[in-house]
Amino acid sequence: MLSDVLVVTGGTPLTGEVRVRGAKNLVSKAMVAAVLGHTPSRMFDVPRIRDVEIVRGLLELHGVRVTDGDLDGELVFDPSNVERAGIDEINVHAGSSRIPILLCGPLLHRLGHAFIPDLGGCHIGPRPIDFHLEALRQFGAIVDKTPEGLHLSAPNGLHGIKFTLDYPSVGATEQILLTAVLAEGVTELANAAVEPEIVDLICVLQKMGAIIKVHTNRVIEIEGVSRLTGFTHRPIPDRIEAASWASAALATKGDIFVRGARQADMMTYLNVFRSIGGSYEVDDDPVGGGIRFWHPGGDLRPVVIETDVHPGFMTDWQQPLVVALTQANGLSVVHETVYENRFGYTHALNQMGATIQVYAECLGGADCRFGRRGFRHSAVIAGPAKLHAHDLVIPDLRAGFSHLIAALAAEGTSRVHGVDLINRGYEDFEAKLAGLGARTERPVTQAA
Repeated sequence: MLSDVLVVTGGTPLTGEVRVRGAKNLVSKAMVAAVLGHTPSRMFDVPRIRDVEIVRGLLELHGVRVTDGDLDGELVFDPSNVERAGIDEINVHAGSSRIPILLCGPLLHRLGHAFIPDLGGCHIGPRPIDFHLEALRQFGAIVDKTPEGLHLSAPNGLHGIKFTLDYPSVGATEQILLTAVLAEGVTELANAAVEPEIVDLICVLQKMGAIIKVHTNRVIEIEGVSRLTGFTHRPIPDRIEAASWASAALATKGDIFVRGARQADMMTYLNVFRSIGGSYEVDDDPVGGGIRFWHPGGDLRPVVIETDVHPGFMTDWQQPLVVALTQANGLSVVHETVYENRFGYTHALNQMGATIQVYAECLGGADCRFGRRGFRHSAVIAGPAKLHAHDLVIPDLRAGFSHLIAALAAEGTSRVHGVDLINRGYEDFEAKLAGLGARTERPVTQAA
């Protein structure tokens, strides 16, 4: 469809300022947490992105009244009339998001039952929900799989458990947190994810009245309480979007001030950014601060990166940065250890003139869980490469932004198809690009 195409004329450095709001990976989970409260919740700095719209629709289907507050980016959630939603209504959202699985615990606590449709999200690996379902069963849920989805019930209520994750999955950690806070007794979760967004979700739940202890060995202990109230919260800024703009500045030889970006959440990325040869400057002003990222001139340096769970190099940072690495002088290596199928986007970059080879071996670091399993999860990037325009089709959210950066860095005019997918995680990205001097336009739809 022409309406989902962006025409990008590259070769112009991106310069100016953008603002990032609350983290996508926290905001949607805090919206789910609002279902657990018996009084209204309020959240500020909520980005206008598709994922927020989807979760808002799901909450409203279950009787949560969601209204816009007085401030831009403020949402108010009133969960006093939570009710069961019709299967047909919920199925409208089937395949559009993976958030519904996180509603299981809250709905079981509030209603005693839940229905979860087919799950969506980006196709970067199966991201199985086995951890979720196994944990819910141990809490006391009965899970019935049907062709239409999952039906869950908890005839005897939910009770605290001891659970160890095989891998520190963010989604499974969120599931257990959202279920354990109202479960009877104590829950101990070992090998938990401890990403900044997880810690911020814990802050939300603590404001609601939860008792949660985070130990130094990836163990989280949750003491169940009988009742939770609403919360008022300003989420941490989106460190993925901030790094995406930083990579765009580097790839286009630009200079971007990312208002709202926070150093503490991006320390690992900042180290790599500086190692490549990028420059940054932190402004700690509590109101209008952020981080300025720019290309200082001269050659960029190759690096070896291994993605990992926090505090490692975030998997969602690697795709935009790989575009910048195509301009480094030498061989860079990226070893992806979080998702096994995340380098599909590099084919399009090669068509644009990049030289990227993908291997099944664990390159540049220790053997990971994907080693010797045939997954092509290591990439070698040779540069500098002269990128040229090409027609691009966006496969998923983060890869989509990477394709967009490549089109902006390339010589000539590219047509980028599927750009509306970027709206899932990047607020007003076209307006932000225009403010940075990018030359983009939507093609004119011809009348019939």
